[in-house]
Amino acid sequence: MPDSDQPAAVRLDGKVISEQVRSELTQKVAEFKKNHPTFTPKLVAIQVGERSDSSLYIRQKSKACKEIGISFEHVQLPDDIQQAELDAHMDKINNDPTIHGVIVQLPVPDHLSTKHIVHSICPEKDVDGFHAENIGHLSKRATEPFFNSCTPMGCIELLKRYDIAVAGKQAVVVGRSDIVGSPVAMMLNNLDATVTLCHSKTPDIEAKVREADILVVAIGKPEFVKASWVKPGAVVIDVGMNAKDDPTKKSGYRWVGD
Repeated sequence: MPDSDQPAAVRLDGKVISEQVRSELTQKVAEFKKNHPTFTPKLVAIQVGERSDSSLYIRQKSKACKEIGISFEHVQLPDDIQQAELDAHMDKINNDPTIHGVIVQLPVPDHLSTKHIVHSICPEKDVDGFHAENIGHLSKRATEPFFNSCTPMGCIELLKRYDIAVAGKQAVVVGRSDIVGSPVAMMLNNLDATVTLCHSKTPDIEAKVREADILVVAIGKPEFVKASWVKPGAVVIDVGMNAKDDPTKKSGYRWVGD
């Protein structure tokens, strides 16, 4: 028999929230264009090589921009491009006043330096929020970055849209990547949560997870966190997306979280 004292679980529906955000942004962009008729916001996505997953992500970005009313340009570069040539492209984009945001789709081929590329983007156009200047501003309570990393920002937006109190809560983040774990930990801290950041060297992660009022999992390991680790009433945001073999599926696999 179910425990009647336990509150029913509420699913945080990211798809619904995404549709709401896009609708609101469409209205904001239209209003801005109305007030500034000569201005058109523009995003450029640079892709090195032809990875199918990268191409998919860029098509999704292009579709989102079109829906919202933002101009989008896809710059496709050969996978054997050298660092100096890529730098020249970045310099041109950084100095083009008609371009307001740039994304370099990662990963890039091994002969290129991801660190160098990230820091070659003008911070004011770094819509991924990966530049050290933007990360540095995020870590300070007195300043704000030009842009926040999108996936961590999505986690925070979920909490806000569902009116989930963050201040004073015990927040546990599992995974410390520059893309998700570390930025979302800083964002939660800025919202006055008490944050524990766990990683591969953290002893007894299970015990840390059991303390969480808010749990964000982005460790890149399929089904790493077990349901038994999560205390009743905790808020869980699972960022992970992993393909797991499943012969019962037509595709031969199914998607699972972390």
